Amino acid sequence: MATVSKTIDIKAAVSDVFTYFARPEHIADQFEERVGMTVVPMDVKAGMGVGTTFRVIGDFDGKRLEWDCETTEFIQGERIAAKMIKGPFKKWNIVMEFKKLDEKLTKLSMTVNYDMPLGPLGGILNKIKFAKIAEKGMETALYKVRGLLEGNGSIPVYITLDAYRKLLTEKEKMNNAPVSTVLTRILEKYSQIETAKI
Repeated sequence: MATVSKTIDIKAAVSDVFTYFARPEHIADQFEERVGMTVVPMDVKAGMGVGTTFRVIGDFDGKRLEWDCETTEFIQGERIAAKMIKGPFKKWNIVMEFKKLDEKLTKLSMTVNYDMPLGPLGGILNKIKFAKIAEKGMETALYKVRGLLEGNGSIPVYITLDAYRKLLTEKEKMNNAPVSTVLTRILEKYSQIETAKI
């Protein structure tokens, strides 16, 4: 089994960092465009907790991969874990651990363990090359998340299913822009409406 792991300190409260990562589609928003990462929640359990299933889709070295995952651990403010339940890998799982270092400082560790598939796909995706792509993508994503959370503070993530569906509709209208971009645009429009009322 191969392991890719990265750790980063984020100048934000552990509750803010955890809340951001509690929605798996937010992780996809931070990967480089060339990876084309998309995470789609399929069966959402209360608070995105244990039993929530989601689909991961991405381009790795020109090869499109897609797999379904299930959240296996959800410990508020401490740990989120998920595993592949259907897909191309022999095994795949991710663990995110959150450690409060100070009121506004959190250590975030992200670890992915996987076994490459056998057969033609396993031959196409060189294990070493795949690990480097995954590591670089994870590192870039974490730096982007750090910039986002340190720049904007608390991120509003817990929304109703109806509101989330409307958000996804807006995301499609904006050519699948990142969720953070869509939320910013919605909030800007709302701010303009509120200002016009005054």
